[in-house]
Amino acid sequence: MDTKAPEIQGVVEEALPNTLFRVSLGSGEVVLSYLAGKMRLHRIKVLVGDKVLLKLDPYGGKARITRRL
Repeated sequence: MDTKAPEIQGVVEEALPNTLFRVSLGSGEVVLSYLAGKMRLHRIKVLVGDKVLLKLDPYGGKARITRRL
């Protein structure tokens, strides 16, 4: 994957079906995000209110949750 994708912290606001999450960023923006493959593989749970580290998609669209803080 692209290692130059910007990483940013956010807070999970809502859990949606199919392991999608609505995450609010520090700037007040809300993005739709999904779990990274390693988080699915190791069955790391993400709940509403968790602080997470995201990699933003350079083209807009969705973000990938890479770590739970």
